[in-house]
Amino acid sequence: MATLRQTRAPDTATTEREHPHTISLKLREMSQLFNSMDPSPFIEKDLDDDAEEFIVSWAQEFSPDAPLKLRIYLDQWPAEDPKELIRTAVHNHFAYRAKIADLEFKRLLKQGRTSLIIGLLFLSACLLLSKMLLGHEGGTWAAVIRESLTIAGWVAMWRPMQIYLYDWWPLLRRTRIYAKLSHMPVELVQGGKS
Repeated sequence: MATLRQTRAPDTATTEREHPHTISLKLREMSQLFNSMDPSPFIEKDLDDDAEEFIVSWAQEFSPDAPLKLRIYLDQWPAEDPKELIRTAVHNHFAYRAKIADLEFKRLLKQGRTSLIIGLLFLSACLLLSKMLLGHEGGTWAAVIRESLTIAGWVAMWRPMQIYLYDWWPLLRRTRIYAKLSHMPVELVQGGKS
């Protein structure tokens, strides 16, 4: 089982610009970093879900501009030096995640445009139908139908408004975090040495 921990430099504006926040992972062996179900070579492998979640959750704790560094403590050092292999694998993993998150972001905006067009057309149809069929009728049923058509039209605008007001920015933030993690320095330390 991997021990995951986080350390960081003192919280001053000057220090934050100069020294990166350090996210530390303590592993028994190199294979703990990677998803055991992924048959790809190490440099193309997915990171273990727990390790990825830990790294990303700590990256989200800091401002988007704060520099980050990943330090991995490895108890069982392999025969061949794993530094470049792990560095490349971590960078490749987060670059791939950034690409996928960017595609999700673009898909969401496309869905938002489609939903907006449909919503506006439906809202216009409801308002037009209300005006044409009921005109200035003053009865109770006419008022109920007019209000129902108006509400139905605005309910159709719910999804595009949700996308454009709330759904896009978490995806954009995740894309930026993954992109930052795909370039962060990765440092390997043998055993308990620091």
